[in-house]
Amino acid sequence: MNANALVEKQLVAATQIIEQQLDAEIEKLESLDADDLDAIRRERLAAMKERQQKKQEWISNGHGEYSELCDEKEFFETTKKSENVVCHFYRDQFIRCKIVDKHLNVLARKHIETKFCKINAEKAPFLTERLSIRVLPTLCLVKNGKTKDYIVGFTDLGNTDEFTTETLEWRIGRSAVIEYTGDLLCPPASKPGIKVDIKKKKTIRGGRRGDSDDSDSD
Repeated sequence: MNANALVEKQLVAATQIIEQQLDAEIEKLESLDADDLDAIRRERLAAMKERQQKKQEWISNGHGEYSELCDEKEFFETTKKSENVVCHFYRDQFIRCKIVDKHLNVLARKHIETKFCKINAEKAPFLTERLSIRVLPTLCLVKNGKTKDYIVGFTDLGNTDEFTTETLEWRIGRSAVIEYTGDLLCPPASKPGIKVDIKKKKTIRGGRRGDSDDSDSD
């Protein structure tokens, strides 16, 4: 059997399996009685109510807007109140920090499930030392009170100031601190000439060392 015939045979077999699965699912749905349907409706209604309650809780915690934290104490309070936090460490004089601000303003409104905030690195010396932040801008991605990942500068975003909001959204989504519905293995289409490399996600184990000096340039 040649290679083409083998591939065709495998495709036919895969199609048959999918059809069998669909037939079984249709048969299962057709066999549901009124009580089963009522139970499904109740489960969906309960899930909708739970989601609505979560939305109200998120809004009360300042989700849905991109806000500034006053000090380090507020950072710790925020990470305790919100399950998912994206915190931008910035300096006023850095142009690239303003670029990040623009994108995070958009994402904060889109992903109400996550708290988007920023803190002036000069007002947070303890945090910047503890988290080993050496490059600005740096995004600290926190889940359940623990730092899960960092986005340092624009290296993961195509090494350009012209990255899209969708690219940043995808990169944050790879750390599971937002509800990302796209393909995590494939970055969204970037502007012509911009290439985004997919790197294996790292597990954070304490602080990071060896980064370059605190700067907004590569």
